[in-house]
Amino acid sequence: MAKIATRVAYGDALKQLMAADKNIVALDADLAGSTKGAEAKKVAPERHFDMGIAEANMMAVAAGLAASGKIAFASTFAMFATGRAYEQIRNSIAYPRLNVKICASHAGVSVGEDGASHQCIEDISLMRTIPGMRVIVPCDYNEALQAVKYAAYQDGPFFVRLGRSGVEEVNDENYVFEFGKGVVLKEGDPDSDVVLVATGSSVQECLKAHDAMDVKPKVINIHTIAPIDRELIEELNKTYKKIITVEDHLVTGGLGSAVAEVMAETQGNAKLVRLGVQNVFGESGKPDELYHKLGFDAEAIRKEAENA
Repeated sequence: MAKIATRVAYGDALKQLMAADKNIVALDADLAGSTKGAEAKKVAPERHFDMGIAEANMMAVAAGLAASGKIAFASTFAMFATGRAYEQIRNSIAYPRLNVKICASHAGVSVGEDGASHQCIEDISLMRTIPGMRVIVPCDYNEALQAVKYAAYQDGPFFVRLGRSGVEEVNDENYVFEFGKGVVLKEGDPDSDVVLVATGSSVQECLKAHDAMDVKPKVINIHTIAPIDRELIEELNKTYKKIITVEDHLVTGGLGSAVAEVMAETQGNAKLVRLGVQNVFGESGKPDELYHKLGFDAEAIRKEAENA
């Protein structure tokens, strides 16, 4: 099965949106080829702006364009979008609730050989704590394509987290993206007390773990981190004995923390185990090797699930 990076879907969605709507503009920060924002230049070069290595300025300009009535897409690596430009996102975009869609690529340790300086593992945490910011982490091409198109015509800011590496298809062309709702990918066996809850590229790792187990756990894709599907998590907390969250992100502040917050406020007896990056920085290496070393690849997920 061919692997396609979710950043490719961003480029394809942006190209389609800009061809259909002259009110949409796109901004990049000297990385249009990598983020796939360069696809916008193919259909509307006059509405694509390369701001150079000046991410904070890019976000401020995107805010200005949105304040003028445009729908602005701003893209760079997640490390620079959420780290270097945090103040501008918070004060210039989110506070006035402007129509800026931040589509950040190269997130997580799946960036691979670029190493810790470029492996942003804090971005979900930073973005989901900003009031009014919607956070989407697609797991594959089809989901990312629909998520970007959805965000375009919803009022206010969005953060869409995209990956560098190619990932297997989870959703076919008939898939319908539903914002704010978790997706049950595998129902699991009736005698299983475990549910795997994942986001982004970790969804594929959970599906591999599921297939390798004798007693199959339920597998859920949480593509919307903010606002998270509280109703679904509340039901899981009441139904299962063990909830395992999996993410290519720090377990602090990401999906695992979002699930823990809901569980702490609701009735239930489930034990929560958070798999992901455990309070360390990444390092240079192939994505699958880093997933294994950091303890959230399919093998680690399977072992944790079977310990139930």
